[in-house]
Amino acid sequence: MKVKTFRSVSNIIIILMLTCMVLYIGTSSYEYAFSYQNDDVIYNGNKDANKVSIMINVYWGTEYIEDMLDILDKYNIKCTFFVGGQWVEKEPEMLKEIYNRGHEIGNHGYLHKDQEYLNYEQNYNEIYVNHELVKTTLGIDMNLFAPPSGSFNKATIDACKNLGYSTIMWSKDTIDWRDKDANLIYTRATTNINGGDFILAHPTENTLKALPLILEYYKLNNIIPTTVTECIK
Repeated sequence: MKVKTFRSVSNIIIILMLTCMVLYIGTSSYEYAFSYQNDDVIYNGNKDANKVSIMINVYWGTEYIEDMLDILDKYNIKCTFFVGGQWVEKEPEMLKEIYNRGHEIGNHGYLHKDQEYLNYEQNYNEIYVNHELVKTTLGIDMNLFAPPSGSFNKATIDACKNLGYSTIMWSKDTIDWRDKDANLIYTRATTNINGGDFILAHPTENTLKALPLILEYYKLNNIIPTTVTECIK
């Protein structure tokens, strides 16, 4: 009986210790992430305006982009396309098409790496190489960087600053790359939408299906989708 009691007490102590560790780690991680939510990293635009921004991250999905552009044209909407360097090398004409239709072009790194695990030089190169590729193709200097997978560290932010970039995250994620469901994408892009929201999306078949419905919802609710730069103002 004493052995069983001892084991029970031991198990309770172990559970309490593990719980404290999890809470400590979780709190530390939260505080670490929260410390970046200031002028260094931008998660949303002007909350006092009725503008939002659809951010389209592009490393693949070229086959859906032209139809997406047609829908955006129909609604007279401009957004920000964050493009990856390897995609730019393969699809320079599509990049030109996006830009010529009046959309903002942002930097999404060259190799789609987890920037969090890169040192300063590696972070710098991921951003700089893609910057030069886009500049050679379009003749423009980008100044917005969206870290692939939302992965970044202090070296990422420092590299961005030194290259004249702002680090851009998001406030709403459609998770369209994973959940191939147009209704779900629509719901995530419209539920509890607020002024200044950055809505993350990708060129997928179901995002294409959901896009006109999303834009109709914004129109009916006096929400103006625009570029990230305009949304920040």
